[in-house]
Amino acid sequence: MEKVKVYFTKEISPESVVRIFKKLEKQLPGKTAVKVHSGEEGNQNYLKPEFMKPMVDFVNGTIVECNTAYDGERNTTEKHLKLMDKHEWSKYYNVDIMDADMDTTLEIPNGKVIKENYVGKNLLNYDSMLVLSHFKGHPMGGYGGALKQLSIGVASGKGKRYIHCCGKNGSYEDMFHQDQDSFLEAMADAASSVVNHFGDNIAYINVMANMSVDCDCCNVAEDPCMKDIGILASTDPVAIDQACIDLVKSSDDPGKEHLLERIDSKHGTHTIEAAKLLNIGTTDYELICIDEN
Repeated sequence: MEKVKVYFTKEISPESVVRIFKKLEKQLPGKTAVKVHSGEEGNQNYLKPEFMKPMVDFVNGTIVECNTAYDGERNTTEKHLKLMDKHEWSKYYNVDIMDADMDTTLEIPNGKVIKENYVGKNLLNYDSMLVLSHFKGHPMGGYGGALKQLSIGVASGKGKRYIHCCGKNGSYEDMFHQDQDSFLEAMADAASSVVNHFGDNIAYINVMANMSVDCDCCNVAEDPCMKDIGILASTDPVAIDQACIDLVKSSDDPGKEHLLERIDSKHGTHTIEAAKLLNIGTTDYELICIDEN
């Protein structure tokens, strides 16, 4: 069987995002949602809207987000829209907080931990999705990439809490007291529901820059611990996240040990393993560098 292609460039620029996407030869039909991380108030590491603009324009996309399940400036639609304006997402794009008008349910008949996923209701308004992820560490998931964007990122505020509580209707405090591997498996379950919803009409870009051990959801995040690596693109969310992990491991930057400690301490790659078992992707990939020698 032919290996899944993951394209890679060391050049991190707005133009390179478009260039690597074109290598996929992927059409995103109809109305396209572009899932990004808009950045919590105070976070210094998230990818800024200007960086995304050529890519979002290329697919004529709408920036989509969902409200959070924790206190901050993105846990209500009113506050979230104000922050989107402050961070200048609204300056450049049409912005859709997908759970502004409640949520809808995606079924997960083969889910290991959860059998349904609560996502922003407005997801149903889109025909295709570009998952444009900032690859970095994460305090709970170990790392954040395409699979996290698909799961926690697309889930409504209610859905985020449901995933964190492993299918229980728990409180905010309960989110932080679940079995770690079960939480990661619930994330994989949720990710699979979004992949299956869009079918072939979805693509993934991971940007390996500003790599802190902390997520863009942290209002006070650690500064990046290792040098930037590059941009990756694929039609497979499992392969692209695995390729990012492998690039960190093979880096000669000593700062990688701090990032890997965060990933390993949270069993981060278990999400990849769980997603693979759900048949939404493979770790058997070919990394294709598009840079000129």
